Amino acid sequence: MALFKRSETSAKGFDWTGFLWLFLFFWYFSGITQLLIQLTGTSGFAGFRQAFVMSAIWLAPMLLFPRQTRVMAALIGVVLWACSMASLGYFFIYQQEFSQSVIFIMFESNVSEAGEYMTQYFAWWMVAAFLAHTAFAYFLWTRLRPVYLPRGQALVAATAILLAVVGYPMIKHTLRAGSLAGGFEKFETRIEPAVPWQMAVAYHRYLDTLASMQAMLDSASKIAPLKNLTDSMANQPATLVLVLGESTNRQRMSLYGYPRQTTPELDKLKDQLAVFDNVITPRPYTIEALQQVLTFADEENPDLYLSTPSVVSMMKQAGYKTFWITNQQTMTKRNTMLTTFSEQADEQVYLNNNRNQNAAQYDGDVIEPFNKALADAAPRKLIVVHLLGTHMSYQYRYPPTFNKFTDRQGVPDGVRDDQVPTYNSYDNAVLYNDFVVSSLIKDFAKSDPNGFLLYLSDHGEDVFDSVGHKTLGRNESKPTAPMYTIPFMAWASPKWRETHDWSFAGDLSRPYSSSQLIHTWADLAGLSFDELDRSKSLVSDSFKPRPLMIGDPYARKQRPLIDFSLMKPKGAAVSPTVVQQ
Repeated sequence: MALFKRSETSAKGFDWTGFLWLFLFFWYFSGITQLLIQLTGTSGFAGFRQAFVMSAIWLAPMLLFPRQTRVMAALIGVVLWACSMASLGYFFIYQQEFSQSVIFIMFESNVSEAGEYMTQYFAWWMVAAFLAHTAFAYFLWTRLRPVYLPRGQALVAATAILLAVVGYPMIKHTLRAGSLAGGFEKFETRIEPAVPWQMAVAYHRYLDTLASMQAMLDSASKIAPLKNLTDSMANQPATLVLVLGESTNRQRMSLYGYPRQTTPELDKLKDQLAVFDNVITPRPYTIEALQQVLTFADEENPDLYLSTPSVVSMMKQAGYKTFWITNQQTMTKRNTMLTTFSEQADEQVYLNNNRNQNAAQYDGDVIEPFNKALADAAPRKLIVVHLLGTHMSYQYRYPPTFNKFTDRQGVPDGVRDDQVPTYNSYDNAVLYNDFVVSSLIKDFAKSDPNGFLLYLSDHGEDVFDSVGHKTLGRNESKPTAPMYTIPFMAWASPKWRETHDWSFAGDLSRPYSSSQLIHTWADLAGLSFDELDRSKSLVSDSFKPRPLMIGDPYARKQRPLIDFSLMKPKGAAVSPTVVQQ
């Protein structure tokens, strides 16, 4: 009877309607997000086209095994559905395509951090959207039926589909790249817009990156030392402190003119601080930013972090004992760029060992090991303190005693009522960050050191600050000033001031990128070596202003320049002007 029905169907001709239902079902999971991207003008047509083509690959098994159509479609569909939920969810939040770079960041994050982001961005309307998305997928599945072809024709058709979707592009890219590896890399880029290849491509590249990280740990010790290094402080006791903040936008600090008193302790110390008000970060992500901040790499030479000394190794060469104290959560010590830097220090203190980052692991915990490092008998010390700062989710960054901002007073009019709690929690996180940073400065001063402390954040954060008050977090594809404007300040002890020029009044508003920090640090520390470029030192008479470049330096498109002159007057919440390089 089955044979009769199959032959009867074949005799009537090919079931194009059934075939189109099959294609629509598989295309839907990639297509719905790509369609939204097209309708909103978010991106070009290439992603839509590639997702359309890649969806056809699932037709091959349907033609070869028509009797199992519904079962196979259900199994494949569940995988596609799960991946499409992530893609669609990202679009709801950012109105952007869920790209390879986003998935890479997901793999570099830990589970608890990812959970924080989910909690921060969750909105109930998304539940309805996801349910509708799921219901329509189920409806499409109910419309599916077997599409029969004679066995030989089915084999030819399935082969043709695989050759068109996979074989021809792979061969073409391999010939153009001149190698199979190069061709496969190009092919990976081609299939990225379609689910579930996003995840597969990301995981493959993530494994490659992990291997590179491991190799970096081995190669870091083999980097050649700086040439002809001399130290004006040689053989003299000195303690230098570098405090790395996290996700802190200077526009939300009263020290920089913000109306709310979010930095009362630093405000009290203002006369003792050199507060630089025109410094930006090159990247809005921690690892990517610190690759440049802590090495000789910058936006024009992003790979130099692989072949030149870091701040830590530079100071070790100068004879300093080095400490790295971090409250950043570390799932493993060897698989991130941050660990590569921290492992170069003589001593490391990893404080945040909680499985769940949503825990009372506040930055105040760095104070005790910081004081212990200050008391270390070594006469010459570098202490790096890496804070969790004002990292999302903000309500977990401060204890209840710092829950000062709870209402709309001081909140811009354009911020919606449902955004106010997040807006306030960020200000409370800044308030607690003020307590921690000021405590480090005060404790440092109590130790009667001969040295200085420099504080800056790795990047900023847009928490409904920009025009329209819709942006939350960081998105390199849609840059806004709060993502890049960072606090940058220095404090020096009386002993240090006696023997060093610490008059920076004319330097405080110089346009500067933290990607050039190592030159400023070396200049402040009294170091000199062949690789030092004092025109890149913020405090040097030889300083030369440069364009402030932001963005992914590895992207093919031109990197944008950002005009932060619009940031004046202080405290104004504006978006930057972005122009092409």
